[in-house]
Amino acid sequence: MNLFRLARPMADETGFDAQAARAHRLQPSERPQRVFVRGQGSWLWDDTGRAYLDFTQGLGVDSLGHSPSALVEALQAQAQELVNPGARWEHQGELALLQQLCRATGSDFGYLLGTGSEACEAAVLLARQWGEANRRGAFGIITAQGGCHGHGLGARSSTARLRHGPELQGFTQVPFNDLPALCAAIDTDTVAIMLEPVQGEAGVLPADVGYLRGVERLCRELGILLILDEVGTGMGRCGTLLAEEQYGIRADILALGKGLGGGVGLAAVLTRERACALRLEDFAGSHHGNPLACAAGRAVFQAVPELLGRVEDRGRHLREGLGRLAQRYELLAPRGLGLLWGLPLPKATLPR
Repeated sequence: MNLFRLARPMADETGFDAQAARAHRLQPSERPQRVFVRGQGSWLWDDTGRAYLDFTQGLGVDSLGHSPSALVEALQAQAQELVNPGARWEHQGELALLQQLCRATGSDFGYLLGTGSEACEAAVLLARQWGEANRRGAFGIITAQGGCHGHGLGARSSTARLRHGPELQGFTQVPFNDLPALCAAIDTDTVAIMLEPVQGEAGVLPADVGYLRGVERLCRELGILLILDEVGTGMGRCGTLLAEEQYGIRADILALGKGLGGGVGLAAVLTRERACALRLEDFAGSHHGNPLACAAGRAVFQAVPELLGRVEDRGRHLREGLGRLAQRYELLAPRGLGLLWGLPLPKATLPR
């Protein structure tokens, strides 16, 4: 059976014309001309009934798969109780999820947001607040080339998508996995170093263990903050709750997103020790930490222990399979951690 031609009949309930509707959408980028209508587990179905095996799980957001029963039930139950009381009011789901996150990650404080981009913006804002109070107004952030700390770091924290366009004020980029270059870039205006443990969109490039440990040591010796962008690597994707555990390091500020909500928009910024006594007064959002998103996050959190038990075995299976392909076609070795893997391909083999 050819799984990529697996199809099932789809009921046409509305007479929806995707082509006509598409004309009204502002196009952020070119997209394949497919309209998906259903998902289950690792599979997606389009409006013609054809099934597709989703190797990326929604680019990392569907940490439990498409439409898992635990997530569906949690959302249904919460929708019957409370959807959104408004940004000014606390609710039980928000407080419970923040408590879970802080306890599980050894953090002191946290704030819930809607996207990983916002979490990275908040991390930068917090670091600069810390710089005002502790480093005579230092505000410079050092990042690595190829990093993608969210897609909108710019509105409030001046950090646009860092691997595109010119550098922005207050940000310095250095080569990834190059500790001497990073060390040379630090000056009296530096307040933090912000890195991804694995650079996903750069081609799944894991940080070297010695590199990340060296960065942490530099931060401690020089009295600056270490920010880890774990939007794409956290919530078990690399085999531990946080990828930092794989490296034996500890960040001062963490950004989480993607898999935290299991497909529902949810992110968090967490602070530890030195960076904990800060504010996010100017970062309020009408949907930040809303009850529906928090219900999704708590459902994901409850499933994480079982998820971690599977990542090592399935990650090994994936790594070995990619390794066999690399040998057969004389490609570079696969690289990654847990269930986040990439197989480098020659440019000539990529579709145009």
